[in-house]
Amino acid sequence: MIPRLYIIIPCYNEEQVLPITSGMFLTKLCSLIDNGKIAPDSRILFVDDGSRDATWQIIQELSKQDCHFIGIRQSRNRGHQNAVLAGLMEAKDQCDITISIDCDGQDDIDAMDRMVDEFHSGSEIVYGVRSSRKTDTVFKRATAQGFYKLLKSMGVDTVYNHADYRLVSSRVLHEFADFKEVNLFLRGMFPLVGFKSTCVYYERHERLAGESKYPLRKMLALAFEGITSLSIQPLRIIMGLGCLIAALSFIGVIWSIVVALMGDSVPGWASMTCIICFIGGVQLTCIGVLGEYIGKIYMEVKHRPRYIISERTFDDQ
Repeated sequence: MIPRLYIIIPCYNEEQVLPITSGMFLTKLCSLIDNGKIAPDSRILFVDDGSRDATWQIIQELSKQDCHFIGIRQSRNRGHQNAVLAGLMEAKDQCDITISIDCDGQDDIDAMDRMVDEFHSGSEIVYGVRSSRKTDTVFKRATAQGFYKLLKSMGVDTVYNHADYRLVSSRVLHEFADFKEVNLFLRGMFPLVGFKSTCVYYERHERLAGESKYPLRKMLALAFEGITSLSIQPLRIIMGLGCLIAALSFIGVIWSIVVALMGDSVPGWASMTCIICFIGGVQLTCIGVLGEYIGKIYMEVKHRPRYIISERTFDDQ
């Protein structure tokens, strides 16, 4: 059976790069069709994540120019992970496989050929993995590598140097639909589904146009989201830290009693102030981490929708 492919492309304020990369995606889709790897009715699905520029208008024009282009628009900006999820859930009943990829043209689209080949070989999930980070700045490379190492140390199951460029079969997506988390970290959630998986390695390019939507602030937020959504390791660290401080405090109490009995105690405020500030800082940090988990529980129990589709280009076709 020749699989029907949907390429899922999240877009947020991409009016500069979309006219360039849309043609690249269409060329690749047609090449896969011509080579008999995917069905002729495969599609490119753009997901407009509540853009404030002309991104949606461009998507509408593209859908009118070629039937392979379709698009959906979220009612407001919900973030990259929610946009990818919206596209995947929209496509899961319409196709056999999906490939999610960013709009900026940095991910090598030629890796799609190998992804589809791996699917034909029996893999249900194929992760696109960067083979190197030579195009990154030293700071970006160091922070990215630290990001993955931190996730691993916290017990989050992720593929090193993999972002959100992946092939996923509809079979996996139907199982993934049962994951109802509001706090999304997709690159850590898909390994939890299981099924046969493999990796395809590629070189990442420079962004073709526009600006990156993931500065350091958002990368740190994503890392924190991944850790607190998929790991309880920080709570265990807090417990261990609390036990250590309790043990040190107990030793300090014994030492104070011994010194007092020996008559060598000297009154002083500096040491006491340092101890109080240290313990107070640790307590506030622990309360903050606990509050983050409680906040996530609060958001989860509300069961609010993770995305709302306001428009579809194919409603008018």
